Amino acid sequence: MLKPNLPIQTERLLLRGTTSDDVEAMYVYKSREDVTRYVPYFPLSRDEIAERLADRWSLTELTEEGQGLTLVVEERSSGRVLGDVVLFWRSAEHRLGEIGYMLSPEAMGHGYATEASRELLRIGFEDFALHRIIARLDARNTASARVLERLGMRREAHHLEDEWFKGEWSDTFVYAMLVDEWHGSSGLSR
Repeated sequence: MLKPNLPIQTERLLLRGTTSDDVEAMYVYKSREDVTRYVPYFPLSRDEIAERLADRWSLTELTEEGQGLTLVVEERSSGRVLGDVVLFWRSAEHRLGEIGYMLSPEAMGHGYATEASRELLRIGFEDFALHRIIARLDARNTASARVLERLGMRREAHHLEDEWFKGEWSDTFVYAMLVDEWHGSSGLSR
């Protein structure tokens, strides 16, 4: 069982588990085509968000491979929901995790994704004892690639036209970090 001590505070953010009260705040960004362009689902309705919050986005601990820990990203000073981040447990045997993030457009460009994702790496490596954490993204998502590079993750692969994604072939970048790299990075001191 992998269970972080929630909520988590960073310099500017509060990362907490989801609640049914998050439907409206999540609808603001998860219903937008421009925000969901590079994720494996189309814009969501309020009902779809409520359904996911009641099921797979509500976990506060990971008990089996394939599950994801979704955390709401709040601005500490205002309590405003900025987005959400997720840490997936991909393999127990290989101690592999994967991170992802989605922010509301008005929260983009302020370093919030980097700040929140750094905490996901910390949770994965320090609390869950993962050996390797990856991030996969559509190669056209240059803003997300910059976040991963700021985190110190390295681009390991560029898969050409590997997915039929929303009606077209899409390339995928794979970024990764090993636990030894985490310990050698500035991630621990932040």
